[in-house]
Amino acid sequence: MQKVIVLTDIHIVPEGETIIGIDPCARFMQGMAHALDNHPDAERVVLCGDLTHNAAPQEYARLRAALDTCPLPVSLMLGNHDRRAPFLAAFPEAERMETGHIQHHTDIGVYRLICLDTLNEETADTHSGRLCDARLDWLEDRLAEAGDRRVIVFTHHPPIETGFKGMDWIGLKNRAELTARLKRAGNVVQIVSGHIHRSIQGAALGIPVCILKSPCHQMPMALGFQDPNLSIDEPGAYGLLLLTDEGVVVHSEDFTLPPTGAQTYT
Repeated sequence: MQKVIVLTDIHIVPEGETIIGIDPCARFMQGMAHALDNHPDAERVVLCGDLTHNAAPQEYARLRAALDTCPLPVSLMLGNHDRRAPFLAAFPEAERMETGHIQHHTDIGVYRLICLDTLNEETADTHSGRLCDARLDWLEDRLAEAGDRRVIVFTHHPPIETGFKGMDWIGLKNRAELTARLKRAGNVVQIVSGHIHRSIQGAALGIPVCILKSPCHQMPMALGFQDPNLSIDEPGAYGLLLLTDEGVVVHSEDFTLPPTGAQTYT
């Protein structure tokens, strides 16, 4: 069994600033410390987009400093709050396509992890996602190369509607095209996404989808509301994927809850 730690929607802001009274950088570092303390045997960390809140150079610099002591390899992805130029200025070594999109993959045992770039910098609303033909074709090539490996696909924007109308409106605009290609490949066993700031389970054409919470602010349980900016100070969390012989197991760990001593009962 291998482990993969996943954090999404980090939303680093400049030093001294907060989001609804929460310091996103402090929360991120707290979450990373908790994950690494409890799962030092993990193979990798995946940061599933919205690395920063405003895509400002000083925000990416804070993230870089926060990652400097991480002992594990880190896969960096972009979300709707990110921008490629300042990201690449801070992380020039980041893996990317020839087109400049931040897409990459890695193999762990019998599994292949594919990280996609759903950021659509050209869209008028600035926050919805889209995968252009070049990114989809790159994905299709990586799926074909995977052979018998089981594939886990990471996206910032989820490939499903969630019932939060405001967030769905700024969701992945061509999710049907993405899921059709994933289904056709036949080797995708799990999709992992962020963007919503809430723990959600679903399926895209029969492929399991898990959406993970943020380490910072969360979406309240306000189904049907149109406002995508609703936020609440609920416990911060990270995801933990267990890659087993039988399949993928997804855990969500709330790391800001008060510590309690575990007890047995009869």
